[in-house]
Amino acid sequence: MNLEQLYTENKEQSISGRYITLENIEPILNRLNTNNQLSIIGKSVLERPIYKYQIGKGKTKIFLWSQMHGNESTTTKALFDFINLLHSGTDLAKQFLNTFTFCAIPMLNPDGATLYTRANANKVDLNRDSQDLTQPESKLLRAVFEEFQPDYCFNLHDQRTIFGVADSGKPATLSFLAPAYNEAREVNESRLKAINLIAGINTVLQQYIPNQVGRFDDSFNIDCIGDTFQFLGAATILFEAGHFQEDYQREETRKYVYMALITSFTTLCENDIVSNGYDKYLSIPQNKVVFYDFIYKNVKINYDGIEKITNFAAQYKEELIDNNVSFNAYISEIGNLDGYFAHTEYDAQGAKYSDEQGSFPKLNQKANFSLDNNIKSVNGLIKK
Repeated sequence: MNLEQLYTENKEQSISGRYITLENIEPILNRLNTNNQLSIIGKSVLERPIYKYQIGKGKTKIFLWSQMHGNESTTTKALFDFINLLHSGTDLAKQFLNTFTFCAIPMLNPDGATLYTRANANKVDLNRDSQDLTQPESKLLRAVFEEFQPDYCFNLHDQRTIFGVADSGKPATLSFLAPAYNEAREVNESRLKAINLIAGINTVLQQYIPNQVGRFDDSFNIDCIGDTFQFLGAATILFEAGHFQEDYQREETRKYVYMALITSFTTLCENDIVSNGYDKYLSIPQNKVVFYDFIYKNVKINYDGIEKITNFAAQYKEELIDNNVSFNAYISEIGNLDGYFAHTEYDAQGAKYSDEQGSFPKLNQKANFSLDNNIKSVNGLIKK
């Protein structure tokens, strides 16, 4: 199977980038509503519709939801790429539709998507509301779960650029987790199904993004949706779409999410579950907070009349400005930085730091500065 070609053929061209809102996906949903697959299951805090898309007639039931956190849109794009495949009329599409019934909520948090925030309009993190169910979006997700009674759940998220694959110096482009179902983090039948499936996904992804797949922390938290659904007996898989080199719009990562979805369902169709899945799952290195967007090394600063050589880092903040997500770099750490990596690294070789405020970097200021007065950093990027 040529996954690259499948992605190219089915990519939803009308959406791209990081800022994906309900207004962007409604035309796609309406276009794909060829046989009453689309329904409105309720409304958000700000009265925006929340859609369910159900397709297929197979025995195995697959529940997928994306943008529970409004600013996590990569998996939403990949989900539509996958739904396009289901409409392709190919043998693979027919196999999937005959084997599975897919129930998808492409955008659980449309208010957060518009605001480009993690939380909903009430400033509640829906992924910490699985027990109290205080929010309309949380209640809708649970209601669909209980009505649909899925065999597998796909909990689709993004993660920040700070995550790497252990200490490898590689970004965690995709990370997975079979959530725990109890405090002891034991493995029961449903969790083992998720573990085996992740092991299979990882085997395939290593061909495309070697050493760039991580395993998310499995600390148990019953307030989290994935842990709750695992506890309730549905094999649940957490997807975390992360950074690929120079891909801040997450279009490359989108492709690998799509590949992971195709691999999941191909594996289940063919009952091609890997042997020793548990050991292979545990061999996936854990996510670790080891990255900054920028690190500047060997910079000369003048602090209270004393010159010294130091390092500092800058991190992008994603800020919604005029309906566009701007990546604005701010200085986030100053000092040794041993054990940390950067998506962009610059060795100043002793060049002297200056900015409009003085002769040394300050935390939380924008990463606009000069080195020896002739090398400029504009929004973190070095311009010579």
